[in-house]
Amino acid sequence: MTAHGTPRRSLKQRVADGERLRGALLRLPSETLVEMAGVAGLDFVVIDCEHGPADMTVLQHHLTAAAAHGTDVLVRVGSHEPALALRCLDLGAAGLIHPHVDSREDARRAVSASHYPPRGERGFATYSRAGRFGTVTAAEHVAASRETLVVAMTETRRACEDADAIAGTEGVDAILAGPADLAADCGFPGPEVVDALVGRAHEAARAHGRAVMTIVPSLAAARAAERAGARLVVYNMAHVLMDTLRSLSAAGPPGATGEPARRHHPALRTEEGPDS
Repeated sequence: MTAHGTPRRSLKQRVADGERLRGALLRLPSETLVEMAGVAGLDFVVIDCEHGPADMTVLQHHLTAAAAHGTDVLVRVGSHEPALALRCLDLGAAGLIHPHVDSREDARRAVSASHYPPRGERGFATYSRAGRFGTVTAAEHVAASRETLVVAMTETRRACEDADAIAGTEGVDAILAGPADLAADCGFPGPEVVDALVGRAHEAARAHGRAVMTIVPSLAAARAAERAGARLVVYNMAHVLMDTLRSLSAAGPPGATGEPARRHHPALRTEEGPDS
C-alpha cells in the first residue's frame, strides 16, 4: 500500500535485507485470526484465494485488520488470474503468491500481473485503497508499487526441473515449492522423490539470490526450515489448529489414549504439511 506518515520498511525490503520472517497461512473468512496474528507479532499473513473463497469485500476487511496491527499481507491468487491479482494489489496487498509457475514464461506472466508498466501490465489507478483513495501522486503510487513482493510456486516436476529459469526471472523475489501438488503431479511417489525435487527448487532460489518460502505445520518444523535456509516461513494454520484440536480431543476422558490416525498419503507427510 502506498506509504503515508512515518515510513517503514516494506516486506520486500526486509526480505532483500536477509531477514528471517514468519507468517501464517489463512483462508477466508478469518478476520479474527488476522488480528490475532498481528497481536502475536507475526511479520505477515498469507490469505489464500486459490483454495479459499476469493471474496474481495471480505479480503478488504482482512487487509484493514492487518494494517491496524502493522502486519503485511500476501495473497495467494489462482493460476494465471491477472484480474484477481490487480484487485488484491488495489486493496493494498504487500505482494502476491502465484501458484503453478511451471516455466520462465509463467514466471514472466506472474511478474507482469504484479507490476505497473514498463515492468508489467497491471492496470493503473490511484483512487484505490492502495493509492489512499486518490490522495497520493501518481509518482508516489508507482514508487510504492515497486515494493510488491512476487512469490513463484513450483508445484510440478517440470517446474522443479526448470527452477533455475524460474528463479532467474527478473522480478521474482521468492520461490515456494508446493509438495502436495508436486506429489500429486508425480503420482504420489515416496517422500524422497518429492524432497529431492523441492531441494532442487530451493537450490535454484539460493543460486539466484531469491528467498526460499516454506509452509510448515509446527514450530519445530519452522526452526528446521530456517536452519535449512528458509527466510519466509509460513505456518499452515489449518494444520496447526487441527493438530491442536485433535490433541485436545485425544486427551479426552480418563483412560482415553492415542491420536486419530492420519488419513493422508505418506508422500504428503512433509514438514510443510499436507495442504501447502
